[in-house]
Amino acid sequence: MPLDPQALASWRFPEVTQDYSDRDSLLYALSVGFGAVPTHPGEIDFVYEKQQRTVPTMAAVLCHPGVWLHNPAFGVTRNKVVHGEQRMRFHRPLPPAGRLRGTARVLAVEDKGIDKGAVVHLERSIAERDSGELYATIVHSTFCRADGGFGSGFGEAPALHVVPERPADVVVRLPTRADAALLYRLNVDRNPLHVDPTFASKAGFPRPILHGLCLYGIAARGLVQALLGWDCARLASLDVRFSGVFYPGETLELSLWQDKENISFVGRSAEREVVVLNNGLAVTRRQTE
Repeated sequence: MPLDPQALASWRFPEVTQDYSDRDSLLYALSVGFGAVPTHPGEIDFVYEKQQRTVPTMAAVLCHPGVWLHNPAFGVTRNKVVHGEQRMRFHRPLPPAGRLRGTARVLAVEDKGIDKGAVVHLERSIAERDSGELYATIVHSTFCRADGGFGSGFGEAPALHVVPERPADVVVRLPTRADAALLYRLNVDRNPLHVDPTFASKAGFPRPILHGLCLYGIAARGLVQALLGWDCARLASLDVRFSGVFYPGETLELSLWQDKENISFVGRSAEREVVVLNNGLAVTRRQTE
């Protein structure tokens, strides 16, 4: 059935507050692959509290609004919803522990057509609770596969980045753990699709799949490892489209193109030779900033 764009446009989200600890930050870092080489000087600060640094993509799991699209007023077909795209802007480094508040709004809705579905773009802001200093702005784009054909949408939808056609400048291979989804789900997303073989089978998958946002964090690790000298503070933004399914235990092959401050990227399952991340763009800051 078509979704109701007016209901989405008028929806008001309650503010979400959250306290998180250094343990939460350590868990997130481990769940997206930091610490794979425990003694590496570039990785240890993300998984050891002595001089702890926080992975910037952790903002994606903080002050989360929950499964808000399941509200029947929106007319969304729940079992036909997938995470389509993720964009994050990093305004300042997250501390290892903190007190946060999060706000959200529906930024835009696109009607792709009656047989092509719709896209709902949700914008979230994560800030320090007392000062209001902004840590991150997130645009989470949800593809509603069965809900197009309602006419016109609203708002300005983000444009997709086009990656270069030349051969990649750098290719990095990132093995993932067989239990990666079991670890990542402890952050926020306990969807049984990522843990229950029976549930995954009913959804059409041979086994549980990895969370898209886990793969997003792993890609961020690959970027900072390969081109930013493990300096996550240089990562100003990170955009990507989720274009395929990735299974825990597979190897993410990340192709990178660097053009001044812009890093384009595409991610593939090395074992199945399937593109799982596309239209990737990371914008970086200079080291002197």
